[in-house]
Amino acid sequence: MDYGRETGEASDTALIPTRFVWPYGGRSVSLCGSFTGWSGHYPMTPLEGCPTVFQTICNLPPGHHQYKFIVDGEWRHDEQQPFVSGNYGPVNIVVLTRESDYGPAILTPQIPAGSNMDVDNEAFQRLVRVSDGMLREALPRVSAADLDVSRHRIAAFLSAHRAYELLPDSGKVIVLDVDLPVKQAFHILHEQGIPMAPLWDSCKGQFVGILSALDFILIIRELGCHGSNLTEEELETHTISAWKEAKQYLNRQIDGIGGAFPRQLIQAGPDENLKDVAMKVLQNNVATVPIIHSSSGNGSLPQLLHLASLSGILKCICRYFRHSSGTLPMLQFPICTLPLGTWVPRIGEPSRRPLAMLRPSASLGSALSLLIQAQVSSIPIVDDSDSLLDIYSRSDITALAKDKVYTHINLEQMTIHQALQLGQEPYSPFGYGSQRCHMCLRSDPLHKVMERLSNPGVRRLIIVEAGTKRVEGIITLNDIFRFLLG
Repeated sequence: MDYGRETGEASDTALIPTRFVWPYGGRSVSLCGSFTGWSGHYPMTPLEGCPTVFQTICNLPPGHHQYKFIVDGEWRHDEQQPFVSGNYGPVNIVVLTRESDYGPAILTPQIPAGSNMDVDNEAFQRLVRVSDGMLREALPRVSAADLDVSRHRIAAFLSAHRAYELLPDSGKVIVLDVDLPVKQAFHILHEQGIPMAPLWDSCKGQFVGILSALDFILIIRELGCHGSNLTEEELETHTISAWKEAKQYLNRQIDGIGGAFPRQLIQAGPDENLKDVAMKVLQNNVATVPIIHSSSGNGSLPQLLHLASLSGILKCICRYFRHSSGTLPMLQFPICTLPLGTWVPRIGEPSRRPLAMLRPSASLGSALSLLIQAQVSSIPIVDDSDSLLDIYSRSDITALAKDKVYTHINLEQMTIHQALQLGQEPYSPFGYGSQRCHMCLRSDPLHKVMERLSNPGVRRLIIVEAGTKRVEGIITLNDIFRFLLG
């Protein structure tokens, strides 16, 4: 039954073929909404070759529509799509403004060639072309005024709050002495499950730097150049201080041509405002800024209070504006409508740099080189269809400390798949850690992406296509703050 015609709101020529998708499985799925009077429903059918993804195409008039899914007899809404509270509980929403406006609230998994669907083929092909090739033009765009208002309010909030507000009620911070052997530091980071630690120089009586996963990548690559195997003795005989002074491998920044230069420790005081702390992270390309309290005049040693990160600052923003998000208009817009993140060119607008991806059969050496040369902190690992399998991050290098793997590997012979298995629990299926991959959809509103990125340990979200998990882009904490602070 064509419920769109029954409403009497539009003629046949004004109806818009609109595709709805439920990508979460079930035995029987149907669609119900304001366009059916909340009584009738559209049956949904599974996609060929993807039985957990159900779809249907409805002819709807332009306007604002609410909808829900009936999955195995239960009312459900899609939390990954825009939704509001209505008379029927949480309901998804979609706004159709004209025939070419194929809304972001409808998911668009790839349709295998030859799919047998009971829809008009010409209309469906036009719909696919609109969703795949004209998405950004069809979606509503945030205005310059909305951007200015939102950015001003966020900047005002950050300027009014201080770094000491980031301090947790309880917790610990691991500090390493610069006289520790590199090997021991390597094992400490692995055992504590942390990617970096501040460095303390007892002779100078001050914090002098940060030991990070990037340092270990550089160290292991350097050692690998001296022979086919890495020796434990080489890591044992070099202290952190020796690497800093002799090799200049600590407290460095990789430049655009693969070189490096040393830099001073970037730190902040407890009374600095959160905007200044965030700008220090962005401008100096660091992951954390130590919050250090220094007593002047009484000879007391400086106290390390906290390691501030963009994640903690973002959590403050989300907590403050959670119940007043309407005052920040841009937070309601889907991420694909905003100048945000790095996108695969054929899905989003062309990027200034390509999105780095690798197959699981690529060598660990190539992954480490790409992390350095592309100046990224992680690389999506994909199959031959570019569907997400896992992610390799700088911090994964510490897994080589497990069972002293670094003493008998060859970086060019070990594959990424093998390297990832080192950090997996025995029960992980296929050796891939899907729970390590934090994902989102291009239709997700900005506020939902921000909430996910504010969780501890989440530094980026991989943008995937619903159903296929084909990688479409990536959004990092740095991307969010560069956008929010303009």
